Amino acid sequence: MVEYNGSLPTFALNPYSWTKVASIIFLDAPVGTGFSYSRTLQGFKTGDKQYADDAYNFLRKWLDSHRKFITNPFYIGGDSYSGMIVPIIAQAISDGIEDKGVPSINLKGYLLGNPGTDSKFDDNSKIPFYHRVALISDELYESAKRNCKEEYVEVDISNVDCAKDLQAISECTVHINEGHILEPDCPTEFKPLNSLDNNRKYFLETHEEYLRVAAEFPQFGCRNYNGYLCKVWATDISVQKALYVRQGTVTEWVRCNSSLLYDKDVESAVGYHRYLNTKGYRALIYSGDHDTVVPYVGTEAWIKSLNFSIVDDWRPWFVDGQVGGEGVTQLQSTSLRNALPCLRDGFPRNICDQQLAPI
Repeated sequence: MVEYNGSLPTFALNPYSWTKVASIIFLDAPVGTGFSYSRTLQGFKTGDKQYADDAYNFLRKWLDSHRKFITNPFYIGGDSYSGMIVPIIAQAISDGIEDKGVPSINLKGYLLGNPGTDSKFDDNSKIPFYHRVALISDELYESAKRNCKEEYVEVDISNVDCAKDLQAISECTVHINEGHILEPDCPTEFKPLNSLDNNRKYFLETHEEYLRVAAEFPQFGCRNYNGYLCKVWATDISVQKALYVRQGTVTEWVRCNSSLLYDKDVESAVGYHRYLNTKGYRALIYSGDHDTVVPYVGTEAWIKSLNFSIVDDWRPWFVDGQVGGEGVTQLQSTSLRNALPCLRDGFPRNICDQQLAPI
């Protein structure tokens, strides 16, 4: 146990930090998330295209004000729903490079984790995913596949057999943790403690392993409980002062702001991926294989729809001698002839830097 002295946790320098070789900007976006805010109600009205446009304008202005970074190799990253946004920002940067009237950003590529891309692929892949991980039986899957004709999202209301199968599948999966099927289905919000002092005391005095466990679930680890502790920390006025958050703009930090005035006005990001590949930008798309929100099955499907040539077939990748996952390297077919010489010598080199897209 750590004796409570009334202070908040302090930071310690990590001698192995990646910041020794790279720098990163974390952006609270769209407006209304994290510590971002608008001075007017109208400013809180946003959507996919507005979000991407705001982020692009921020990056241009920030780099124009910090010009020592402007020649650095630049990558954009995001996960989950930002899979709809990051490719749009990347395309805006690419188009801006060709516009001599704005500061050029040295874009090299982008990376996305479990990215939302297109509901036709993402949502329609959930039932095949349930079957692959044995959440539904072979019989139920084959029945749904046959009765629904492999279309599980926009179902004809007159198709009674399909509706019955989907209901049965829903009953099998309703208590699954959508973000990670092997973890407990925990509540999304936890009850706050009585006062800020108690919050701080709990945060400091609780043993490290219990920082992942809610009181209601003592036998399980609930990763979203860390989000509650982050809320306690980020709402503290002294923390906000240290982060230079403008006083009074955000009184309570919330992990997921469900009250946003947000318009989902982009149906698919697949076209943006195709465009960026034709421009030679590198892409790293990675997916956890236990996520049902954006199943890897759908991610594979939209990547295959691009009809890229496979340069390095499905194979394991290793961390300290242990298998960390599986991956495949694909390349736009028209670029393959130019890329093969350096691929033989090792990845990435020369033209590979511009044309190879590990997926």
